[in-house]
Amino acid sequence: ATTEIYTLSLHDALPICFLLACDAQNDAAVQQLRQRKRRSDKPFAIMARDLAEVEKFCMVTEADRAALQSPRRPIVILERRPEANLSRSIAPGNNSIGVMLPYTPLHYLLFSDSPADPSQFSALVMTSGNLSEEPIVTSNEEAWQQLEPVADWFLFHNRDIYMRTDDSVVHTFLGRERVLRRSRGYVPQPVDLGIPVHELLACGAELKHTFCLTKDHYAILSQHIGDLENYETLCFFQETLANLKKLFRAEPQAVAYDLHPNYRSSQFALALPIERKIGVQHHHAHIASCMAENHLRGKVIGVAFDGTGYGTDGKIWGGEFLVADMARFERRGHLRYVPLPGGDAAVRQPWRMALSYLRDVFGPGALPPGPQFLQHVPEKQIAIVDAMIARRIHSIETSSSGRLFDAVAALVGLGSQVTFEGQAAIALESTAQAGVEDQYSFNVEDVEPVELDMRPMVAEIVRDIALSKPVGYISACFHNTLCAAIVEVCQRIRRQEKLTRVCLSGGVFQNMYLLKRTVKDLDKDGFQVFLHALVPPNDGGISLGQAAIANEILSQEQ
Repeated sequence: ATTEIYTLSLHDALPICFLLACDAQNDAAVQQLRQRKRRSDKPFAIMARDLAEVEKFCMVTEADRAALQSPRRPIVILERRPEANLSRSIAPGNNSIGVMLPYTPLHYLLFSDSPADPSQFSALVMTSGNLSEEPIVTSNEEAWQQLEPVADWFLFHNRDIYMRTDDSVVHTFLGRERVLRRSRGYVPQPVDLGIPVHELLACGAELKHTFCLTKDHYAILSQHIGDLENYETLCFFQETLANLKKLFRAEPQAVAYDLHPNYRSSQFALALPIERKIGVQHHHAHIASCMAENHLRGKVIGVAFDGTGYGTDGKIWGGEFLVADMARFERRGHLRYVPLPGGDAAVRQPWRMALSYLRDVFGPGALPPGPQFLQHVPEKQIAIVDAMIARRIHSIETSSSGRLFDAVAALVGLGSQVTFEGQAAIALESTAQAGVEDQYSFNVEDVEPVELDMRPMVAEIVRDIALSKPVGYISACFHNTLCAAIVEVCQRIRRQEKLTRVCLSGGVFQNMYLLKRTVKDLDKDGFQVFLHALVPPNDGGISLGQAAIANEILSQEQ
């Protein structure tokens, strides 16, 4: 098997993208691709020749088969078989892998000249033709200039790429395909909102960025733009906006944006020469997005669990219970605030959040016995972060559920540093032991809004670590506890508001262990649960929620 890496310019009816490819069974090739592409641990997707090959290395349900073979040909997240003969470097620390089938004639030719001929490859890594965090290259010249240090061989085409597009990503749940990244094959197909809408632009969030135009009774979401972390991605956003406005003859009369003052998408919105501008709270947008695609009107209980969202109190939210309709929301509950030491540094270094939670539980002084998560962190750095927590220096408070996952993952030894968003949470989910029904303690403080206090859980996790309980057991108990807490807070809101409809949104609900158990327990308790399917539950769906909220506000003003 060759260790060489190829750059392919892929086309069908229209040119769509450049991809980098290598043999998925060759660990040296996969590791070399990671090094050259500057992609540390973030999972790669793979392509198999046909469904029979996929079933050799993944568990595949009927819904998965339908998604894999659909004309859209998305990447489908599947559970990897333990005996699968694939490089472990494809998705380090992850029991799942993203798999797709060929969607152009060229793809089939990579495996063999004819369907009757045997293939040299069981599967190929297929990843976007770019350096990490930059847009996909769109011309042969650009590919040669930027990817020459990455690829050993290039396959070019003489047709120009008009609109760069990533592969779409889905998983299946309750027999239905659910989008995690909405791009090739799904865009620019509009989402029918079921009601007339004003023409407006919703500029989305910062991470997993998409924007949304509205026209007639449709929402027109962009393809996945990526994280707005650099000038090149911002240019991609502006380029795509110009293309979709022209394609759909859309002329927005208002613009919606996230309340976070430092989001580039919000700064872009505020600089537009459009008079009517509507700021939308991040987690309200998550719930409105779920409501919009499910055609819900009136009030719902919204559970928005994610990593980061700017709150109306200036703090970082992310473990939120809302009572919301399309125009407004009330915050009825949240995870107890803890310091976020160092801001974004705490996202990259989960040990900071673990230390923050331990200090919240046990106070200053010596740390409890058991956790060894600080053994590779310099003592000087620990002392600095400890002081930041104690004195609230550069430590904004957060109710983020994503940061709680980070803290627990660090406590049980799954990594003190991460290289991509959600890595610690993915590792924690991957270790969760099946069949565990135990859970830890928690408190719901009877204040307004109610405060979900997970300090008892953290104390019991520390106890179990000291008792050398298996990581898989601790992880399962943690997930079970969070699910039980969600159900209890929803029950409290139901008693107060007589609401039975619950919308689950936010990137944390991409966690299948948590999602399955939460939906099952809410349904068992008489709630009607609504989930995402057409748009992502993560920040890729924020722009739809912003558009739905802004449209409702404009309609009420008339």
